[in-house]
Amino acid sequence: MMGQGSSGEHRPSAEGGTFLPALVISLILSVSAGIFAGSYSYAMANPTPRTLPVAVVERPGASAADETAAVDAFLRALERGLDSSIETRRVESYQQAVEEIEGQRVFAVVGAARGGPDDGGGSGSAGSGDGSGARLELDLAGAAGASVAELLERAAPKAARETGNEITVRDIRPLHPGDPRGLALFYMNLAVVICGFLGAIQLGVHASRLRPLERIGVIAGYSLLGGLCVVAAVDWLLDVVPLPFPQSWLTLAATMFTAGMLFTMFNTLLGRWALIPTWALLVLLGNPSSGGAVSWPLLPSVLGTVGRWLPPGASVNAQHTAVYFSGHQHAQPYLVLAGWSALSCAVFWTWRRRHPGGR
Repeated sequence: MMGQGSSGEHRPSAEGGTFLPALVISLILSVSAGIFAGSYSYAMANPTPRTLPVAVVERPGASAADETAAVDAFLRALERGLDSSIETRRVESYQQAVEEIEGQRVFAVVGAARGGPDDGGGSGSAGSGDGSGARLELDLAGAAGASVAELLERAAPKAARETGNEITVRDIRPLHPGDPRGLALFYMNLAVVICGFLGAIQLGVHASRLRPLERIGVIAGYSLLGGLCVVAAVDWLLDVVPLPFPQSWLTLAATMFTAGMLFTMFNTLLGRWALIPTWALLVLLGNPSSGGAVSWPLLPSVLGTVGRWLPPGASVNAQHTAVYFSGHQHAQPYLVLAGWSALSCAVFWTWRRRHPGGR
C-alpha cells in the first residue's frame, strides 16, 4: 500500500513536469506565429514612402528659372501622388547627380532634358501633348531600390501630365537580369542568418562538450564554408547575380558567424530559452527591416532606422553596395557586424561557465 501510495503521489508531479513545459512552448509558438506574420505584413504588405531623397540638376542659363519652376511643380505633384515628402538635393551638373546616386544618397535624378527629343532612350514618357510644357528627365536607379524605382516609374507620368510637362523616365543603374526584383541578396542574407543560429543550436545538441574556444572556432569554420556555398550556388552555379568574391563570401561568413554567436550568447545567459530572443532579434525584427525585400524609404520609419543597426540590415547593405556600387563602399555595415560579433563573443567568454555545455 505504501508503494502504491508513493507511486500515486509521484505521478501527478511527473505529469505536471511534462505538460507545463509543453503548454508554455505551445503558447510561445502560437504567439510567435502571429508576431512573425504581423511583422512581415507590417513591413512589406503595403510599402509606402515617407521621405524620398532626389537630386535636382539646376543648370545655368537664360532658361534656368523656367526649368527650375517646371521641376519644382513636377516634384510637388509627385509628392501629392505618392503622399510622401520629396527631399531634394540640388546639384549644378548631371555628373554630380550621378555621384549622389552612386553614393546611395538619392534614389533618382530630376532635371530638364539634356539633349534632343531622341536623346537618352527613356523607358517611358508622358506630357501635355501640345508642346507648351517643359521637357523633363527622371533617371532612376533600380539597383539602389527596386521597389522605389517601380513606384517612381508609375507615379512620374501622371505628375508630369498634371503639370503640363513632358517627362522621360529611364533606369541608369538597373538590376542584374537574373535578379529583376532585387530579392537575391535578401534571400542570401536570410539563408546565412537562419543557418548561422541553427548551426549553433545543433552544436549544443550534438557537440555539447566543445570547449569555449573550440565552439567559437567551429562556428567560424561552418560560417566560412556556408558563405562559400551560398556564393557558389547563387553566382557560380545559377548565375542569378554576379557576386564580387571574396568580398561577398566574407560578408556572408561574417553574418553567419554573428548569428551563430548571438544564439551562443543568449544560450549562455538564458539557457534553454535562447532561441526566443535570437529569433526575435534576427528574424522577427532584423529581416523585415533589412531593406532587402522593401527599400528603407518605403519601410515604416522606425524599422527603416533600426534596420541599419541590426546584423541582417548591415549584411544586406554591405552586399548591395559591393554588387552594384563597388566604388562607394561604406564602413558602417561592416562595423555593425563586427560590433555584434564582438559583443556576443565577449559575453559568451565572460560567462562561459554558465553555458550549458563544454568541458
